[in-house]
Amino acid sequence: MKTELRSPGLAAILCLAAGLAQALALAWPGSGEPIWWLQLLALGVLAGLLERTRSWREAAALGWLFATAWLGGTFWWLFISLHTYGGLPAWLAGLAVLVLAAVLALYYTIACALYVKLAPAHRATRALLFAALWLLAELARARWFTGFGWGGIGYAHTDGLLAGYAPWLGVFGLGALAAWLSMTLPQAWSCGPWQRVAAMAVLVWPSVWQMDRGAAQAGYSVAAGQLQVALLQGNIAQDEKFQPGSGVPLALQWYGEQLRDNTAALVVAPETAIPLLPSQLPEGYQQALLERFARGEQAALLGQPLGSYSQGYTNSALGLKPAQASPWRYDKHHLVPFGEFIPPFFRWFTELMNIPLGDFRRGSVDQASFEWQGQRLALNICYEDLFGEELARRFADPALAPTMFVNLSNIAWFGNTVAIAQHLQITRMRSLEFERPFLRATNTGATAVVDHHGQVRSALPPHTRAVLRAEVQGRSGLTPYARWMSQLGLWPFWLAGLAAVGLAWAVRRRAGWR
Repeated sequence: MKTELRSPGLAAILCLAAGLAQALALAWPGSGEPIWWLQLLALGVLAGLLERTRSWREAAALGWLFATAWLGGTFWWLFISLHTYGGLPAWLAGLAVLVLAAVLALYYTIACALYVKLAPAHRATRALLFAALWLLAELARARWFTGFGWGGIGYAHTDGLLAGYAPWLGVFGLGALAAWLSMTLPQAWSCGPWQRVAAMAVLVWPSVWQMDRGAAQAGYSVAAGQLQVALLQGNIAQDEKFQPGSGVPLALQWYGEQLRDNTAALVVAPETAIPLLPSQLPEGYQQALLERFARGEQAALLGQPLGSYSQGYTNSALGLKPAQASPWRYDKHHLVPFGEFIPPFFRWFTELMNIPLGDFRRGSVDQASFEWQGQRLALNICYEDLFGEELARRFADPALAPTMFVNLSNIAWFGNTVAIAQHLQITRMRSLEFERPFLRATNTGATAVVDHHGQVRSALPPHTRAVLRAEVQGRSGLTPYARWMSQLGLWPFWLAGLAAVGLAWAVRRRAGWR
């Protein structure tokens, strides 16, 4: 039986604290590691408070406070890009981040209100309803209005007991399981024994399954050759990166030297490593790069803006290798609002900022991989690796499926903050989902090699100018997640979530509303 909250003020404080704790669980400051159990406890606090209220209005307020604190505590570093590099006044930049968090929190506000409104008497059914509503909120945040799923709770589980579900269910499935477990926590002493047994089974099954298969057999992919790589980290300060008297000549010199002199089979330079359009480069610079890789046994991938005023501009990557008529090209598909395209009715906001190249054309979602030395390298730029359902499109034809992923990023926009570690956890989740290694070449970090088990095998210290050399094993074969996601997309999640909510609504309607 639910009761009215006796102290709404204390409940509000608990929600704010728990929301911040969930943000910390995604990537603990300092170590950058996720803390899976802290995420379960943090969301468990909200779940326990929801179990103690009969008012959907109170539930909505609690959900909004929790989610605003969690999201604001997750991507607070947007303030740096808006204020330090974008030139917005501090008060306006801070307000913009707070408003973004508060607006995105509305998805969870609705979920919490519906939970209290629809929750049936049976505790096990209530836990399933909470998981379904949380799943729908996560899906809506990640997809609607171009989507910004950064900080989804599934990313707290790249390590820990739930990580083994990633090749089956992906980050959204992990988030739903985590939400179900979080609601089971406050119900633990009063729920039926089967719910407690189910919770224990969910936690231990991945480990038991892996031991049963054996370390050598665990997994769905097989080795597909080795590739020697060199990942470049130029560490060009963001406030100098596009300046013709400082960052531009430094980038052209350092990246040019590394691309010219490195002996690895594949040399990878980060997003906009070459910060000028080809027509803006010093005479002979672009041609020298093309000629450098037109012969021999080396290839390169490098970020560079392309296009013209009449054709439009793209945030792109070029692939250079011997015996090709023209450079291979990848154009970023999932663009960043305000940074790379201007949403309707917000041009006034972007005009307040000092951000170069702020309006790009969009590439297609299923561009071909870059093939080199038996490997198929699927490119993504910046936060495109956040959208696993889009990367899954590359696996629709198993014969052309990537053997490696390559991410080119420039997170210098966000300074020396936890954003670097959070992005690395996103990459690790994609590696777990698809059982593919990830090569990350970034301007300031995290430049790293992540293996097909989601483990960081080597990495450069952030904010250093250096080259990471490694030998990486490609992989072939499809995980269950890659197989069904490439064919069906997110629809199974949407349908499962809506079906659970519809069933709860039907049960409550039959029993009569409170």
